[in-house]
Amino acid sequence: MSRTSLKNAAFWVATIFGPTSFVIGGVINLLGSPEAVEGLRHLGYPAYFGVLLGAWKLSGAIAITLPGFPRLKEWAYAGFFFDLTAAAISHTALNDSIIDIVAPLGFLALVIASYMLRPDSRRLSAGARAIGVSPSGPLAFAA
Repeated sequence: MSRTSLKNAAFWVATIFGPTSFVIGGVINLLGSPEAVEGLRHLGYPAYFGVLLGAWKLSGAIAITLPGFPRLKEWAYAGFFFDLTAAAISHTALNDSIIDIVAPLGFLALVIASYMLRPDSRRLSAGARAIGVSPSGPLAFAA
């Protein structure tokens, strides 16, 4: 197996078990399952927040899994990073079990692996990353 095909296989494993798996959580939140509502209540969030999280999770999973739309993929990966770190911090603040704290970080590792292993066709080009920013300016993006 070539290095490229091995990297591609690792990308898909990380993506399916990481970002793509958020389809399940997204649907559960959108449907307002009693477990999801109780989980939000436990963390101090209102029940309606589940609909918002569900829509974002489902949209992010679809954006990352389908081909094309590299800028949208960047936003989806960022959204998953924010969601998962916030989940770990929320559970930590409530002194929840170590499993409740570490589980989102495990998914975060898969999201990061998916992001780092993604093929060039799923990345922004160097020019797209720096739209409207002078390469010599103080806020220039690294290529």
